[in-house]
Amino acid sequence: MNLQGIISFLKELEANNNRDWFAENKSLYEKNRAHFESFVEKLIAEIALFDPEIKGVNAKECIFRIYRDTRFASDKTPYKNHFAAYIASRGGRKSLRAGYYLHMQPGESMIAAGVWCPEPPVLKALRQSVYENVDEFAEILSEPGFSTYYKELIGEKLKKVPAGFPKDFEQADWLKPKNYCVDTKLPDTFFDQEECLAEVVRLMKLTQPFNRFLNYTVDEVVFGSV
Repeated sequence: MNLQGIISFLKELEANNNRDWFAENKSLYEKNRAHFESFVEKLIAEIALFDPEIKGVNAKECIFRIYRDTRFASDKTPYKNHFAAYIASRGGRKSLRAGYYLHMQPGESMIAAGVWCPEPPVLKALRQSVYENVDEFAEILSEPGFSTYYKELIGEKLKKVPAGFPKDFEQADWLKPKNYCVDTKLPDTFFDQEECLAEVVRLMKLTQPFNRFLNYTVDEVVFGSV
């Protein structure tokens, strides 16, 4: 499935991010959103083959709105310049669980996985899990396929080892993140290929052990079960 038309639309939106242009081109937006939703539905079905927990998730609950909340933002442009979906059980884009993220934006597209901005009790438990199961975590991060595309934990990090953990812990950097998330960047040309869906599935499948490791702890803290 070729998604290049979405990238072209987003380039136009980025250059004309105002309500008048959007109203005049609403049908073009709706056409591209429907194309993206169809792609996400197919993607969910493929992910469910290697991660059965995704079975039953639907695209509508995973796709983010195009409209920006500008009430407290200095940037008053009304629309996001990207299409994105977070595929996770127990709520889709609102889920607290680790999942699979697809972000389409000219020059900034990516695939990501993991837990972004967990609540403090969840973050504390994830750090404890990494500390107690560091060999398993290291094996996941160093797996050749995974490490080829997902180089490091992304996002904001503490400068020091968090309280409660030994400062001389060999893998202390894995205790400092405020998110347990990884990503791999995609060039715009990625979406030109006919096998785009298969390639997205391949890249997301590499992250399934990472998500499974995180969700063991998330489920225990948030849902009281594993």
